[in-house]
Amino acid sequence: MRTERNLTRSLDRVFARLDREPERPAHIDVPRMSRHRVVLFTATLAFYLAIVWAVVITSWLVRLDWQVMFFRPYQQWPQIHAFLDYYVVLGQRGPTAVMVAAWLGWRSWRQHTLRPLLTLAASLLLLNITVGAAKLGMGRLGPHYATVIGSNEMGLGGDIFPSGHTANAVVTWGILAYLASTPRARRWLSALSAVTSLGVGLTTVYLGTHWLSDVLLGWAAGLLILLALPWFEPLVAKAETALFDLRDRWRARRARTVPASAVPVRPSPVLLKPRPAPAEQSAAPAREPVSPVRGSRAPIHLAPGPHTARSERTPVTPAGSRRPPHADRLPRGTSQPARPLTGN
Repeated sequence: MRTERNLTRSLDRVFARLDREPERPAHIDVPRMSRHRVVLFTATLAFYLAIVWAVVITSWLVRLDWQVMFFRPYQQWPQIHAFLDYYVVLGQRGPTAVMVAAWLGWRSWRQHTLRPLLTLAASLLLLNITVGAAKLGMGRLGPHYATVIGSNEMGLGGDIFPSGHTANAVVTWGILAYLASTPRARRWLSALSAVTSLGVGLTTVYLGTHWLSDVLLGWAAGLLILLALPWFEPLVAKAETALFDLRDRWRARRARTVPASAVPVRPSPVLLKPRPAPAEQSAAPAREPVSPVRGSRAPIHLAPGPHTARSERTPVTPAGSRRPPHADRLPRGTSQPARPLTGN
């Protein structure tokens, strides 16, 4: 019994804490495009272009891709194949976006701001545009569909370069570190997202769905998006302000268009007038009925004098007959005199 009470008190405290809804935290600073971030963005962009150029000219990187493909890691270590089949889901856009959006939606509701969700939406939009355009533009085929040994398999209608799983893992899990509230949380989440995206990329190479160069370019593509997010912070702020203004206008319009039938109407009280005396009743004009329903009922005659409750009245035992007296009637037991006969 005592354990149940302690558990109930703990749950009550937790729900009371959740119902407070703290205001938007003012200590969270929006990341800016600092000089250090600009240097990292430039270096990552140079690495991205170098990977693309190395694949286009069929350099040593393409030969390394073929060597890893012929090594067939999924045959060398088959005991981890079942685990990696599930682990690679951490790089799929649908499941990861739903999980991260649920967490950021909770943060948005708690902090009274739409910035976490809008930042996630902006990063996913940039990911779809940049990575999707690169995939379709270069058209590289994957290892399972390669046609000529030693070729770069570019321009053949594929959509494998860069790796979408790897870029999505970098952006989806890296956005948690980008939106962290404290520097310590940002460092831990950055390390966690880096390990997760590194594992997802190597898993695709193990399964034979991507070349090694695809994974390298996917890491660079995802990191470029995270580094470029401060440039889009003003647009995120404007979108948040516009959405809040739209919500306020919708609420005001809804308050103005409330139908009159939705407002409860209280019935007006009916004032009852005292019944006039018998002398005044003949002289008074005919009174209109209060309502058509009550007009069909018989009039109620009130006894004169002050009104008393039934329990306060003195019981009266009726004596004799209850019939009203009549002039033509005789007391019981007396004979009626004979009426004289009148002739014509």
